[in-house]
Amino acid sequence: MLRRLFVKKPKLEKVKSTVVATAGVVMPTGKSPDESYSELFHDVQVSNVYSDGKTFIDMVPRKKSRSIQQQYRVARQQPDFNLNTFVDEHFYQYHPHAHKPYEPGPETSAREHVTRLWPELTRRNRRLRGTLLPLPYPYVVPGGRFSEQFYWDSYFIMLGLAADNEWSMMHGMMKNYAYMLRKFGFIPTANRNYFLSRSQPPFFSRMVKLLAKHRGRTRTYAEFLPALLTEYRFWMKGRKAVMEHADKPAYARVVRMPNGIVLNRYFDNKTTPRPESRREDLETATHAQDTNKDKIFLDLRAGAESGWDFSSRWFRKASDIQSIHTTDMVPVDLNSLLYLHELTIAEAYTLIKQPLLAKRFLRAAEKRAEAIRQYCWDAEREFYCDYDFREGKSAGRLTLAGVYPLYAKIATSEQAAAVARQLEQKFLCDGGLVTTLTSNLQQWDSPNGWAPLQWIAIQGLREYGYHHLADEIRRRWLDNCDKVFEEKRKMIEKYNVIQPGDLAGGGEYPLQDGFGWTNGVYAALYDEKETA
Repeated sequence: MLRRLFVKKPKLEKVKSTVVATAGVVMPTGKSPDESYSELFHDVQVSNVYSDGKTFIDMVPRKKSRSIQQQYRVARQQPDFNLNTFVDEHFYQYHPHAHKPYEPGPETSAREHVTRLWPELTRRNRRLRGTLLPLPYPYVVPGGRFSEQFYWDSYFIMLGLAADNEWSMMHGMMKNYAYMLRKFGFIPTANRNYFLSRSQPPFFSRMVKLLAKHRGRTRTYAEFLPALLTEYRFWMKGRKAVMEHADKPAYARVVRMPNGIVLNRYFDNKTTPRPESRREDLETATHAQDTNKDKIFLDLRAGAESGWDFSSRWFRKASDIQSIHTTDMVPVDLNSLLYLHELTIAEAYTLIKQPLLAKRFLRAAEKRAEAIRQYCWDAEREFYCDYDFREGKSAGRLTLAGVYPLYAKIATSEQAAAVARQLEQKFLCDGGLVTTLTSNLQQWDSPNGWAPLQWIAIQGLREYGYHHLADEIRRRWLDNCDKVFEEKRKMIEKYNVIQPGDLAGGGEYPLQDGFGWTNGVYAALYDEKETA
């Protein structure tokens, strides 16, 4: 399906991709709009010109930012000035898919719908368009308001691409990530210049493993080893500083644990409101009891880097976003993924006959696993939780992040049994697994369930032999997706798992359809079911 999109001039397309992949590394990316438009950007975002703050920041300017700024300073002094009109005159919305959108027919099944959606969700952008950064190869976007190549979304999208044998598209998306790692030194949340201060859960090593099933282990791991190492350096930056300074337990994304082992946390390189959610962040900081606004903005940004934006998982008070303290946490999911990242690097070195380097990363992975078991296992609650390193204790919140140690095969058999029991007793609902046990109108809390976490839980349970429970979660989740599709003819971003068929809600923006990672997980689980 996807191969038919760009086949008119394959040689020319290859040349253009090569040009971006090489020359693009040194090309400027432009400033984030909150920096380049200063007061204009602030006024548009807080004045609610657009109900969704991401709308304006994704628009393309018709002139250079300096010229627009100067014109704005003059124009706003006029008595008949209209901000909405000024924005319309100086910016436009970029719609790469201007044709009539695809609509599934009455006989189209959800599985057929997923396959037919891939071309609709495919983008190619090889030039700077406002905040949208160029990438060498085509990519699949989540859908709705998300028209970029998002980081952790892409792994779950790739599960579906693999199910539909779209390996070339997947390989191109991974080469886009390798390109971004060369250019930026890390994988940003997505290819927007306002995301260049934060990443997302590091699933790149899982992408390498998935692609290797098709292309072969040695050549795939060898191709992406430099990228894996670059990303590892990004997450481990500051390790030497926290090891050498007893009064500095944390720096950037690293945390020195009480036993001296370095683990990781979510972070951001800026302490200002998120540009895409400026109005919401300013409101949160205004009403917060904490007078350190920079810390609140940092914690909101770190929560966004986690992908769980937002959840009681990050709040001191379960129903109060103003109590957010993400950067005080050592997240169990992040460290489980970095454990897998270290193992993947070790495997790559083994495949290219570098045993000493492989041993170095194996040792690092073993130490990380021991620290996760020591600090993130909550014996009282019999579940894996995030660790609050400021308080020196478990955060005590039961969330689906606690299944990652099973997915990574870090948990002991006794711990896995306890986690499985808790999942079945507390998290399993009629429509799948609920994300947390707290209901507070945040989108990563009850009653919502999310496709990536269903996948992580199912695979983690299988690693420890809990196939019956894994199959039951899969059945309920697929049934929930089918029910919504039958009624709405859509695959959506998140689902109400307590009342299957009812639409999910909460969060900073309306429910999105499309939807990349739902499509990917649905296809992978559905095809499993058909061949089981």
